[in-house]
Amino acid sequence: MAAKTLNCPTCGAAVTGNEASCRYCGARLATVACPGCFGMMFAGSKHCPHCGSAASRGPSEDAMGVSCPDCDVPLVRVGLGETMLSECARCFGIWLDTASFNRICVEREQQAAVLGRAVPQEIDVNKAWRYIPCPSCKHLMHRVNFASQSGVIIDICKDHGVWFEREELRKIVEFIRAGGMAEARESQIERLERERQRLESERQEATDAVSRADPSIWGARDDDGANDAIRITINSIGRLFSGRW
Repeated sequence: MAAKTLNCPTCGAAVTGNEASCRYCGARLATVACPGCFGMMFAGSKHCPHCGSAASRGPSEDAMGVSCPDCDVPLVRVGLGETMLSECARCFGIWLDTASFNRICVEREQQAAVLGRAVPQEIDVNKAWRYIPCPSCKHLMHRVNFASQSGVIIDICKDHGVWFEREELRKIVEFIRAGGMAEARESQIERLERERQRLESERQEATDAVSRADPSIWGARDDDGANDAIRITINSIGRLFSGRW
């Protein structure tokens, strides 16, 4: 569906409803204002175009010297419903502390019962990725595909929080509401079961090879069968002590 055409309140230029700033005068047109999905809403909108929730954005304030890891401009603190987050006014990225993000994930998963089925998303391999520093401790953050199959790559500092590029938090909320977390857990269980079966099969093959070997020829270095049995046994013992079983 085509994006709705609107007008910039500053210069009057025609813009679409999915533009965050005016391409002509640079005025900000949209902001994160949805307390339900944390999606961006066009200035003056009363309801979120993504999930229909009513706009609820409190007054903003300086984020106490915390800067955007991408733009290096000061972040601003703002309240959306019961959630406090820090936002970059230039790139529209969001910084969220770990406890708040965990709470959002739990609450949105509780809403996931009848909203459909999540579709695993492919990661954009053509996008230029780079590691960025944590706004709080300045150490480089880890990059993680949320829930292993959402296709949304987020930057995480385990001690301080999570950084989301523009609209990434909304995409994660949509993934969770569509049942993505439950499906991710099921997929993980299936992967672990396949790995267990593979390792069990390898162990059984090693046991069978040892049982087939003639004990009287274990010392015969020229016997290929005995040497094979010894190598399999040694490899099996190595896996055992390395924790693969």
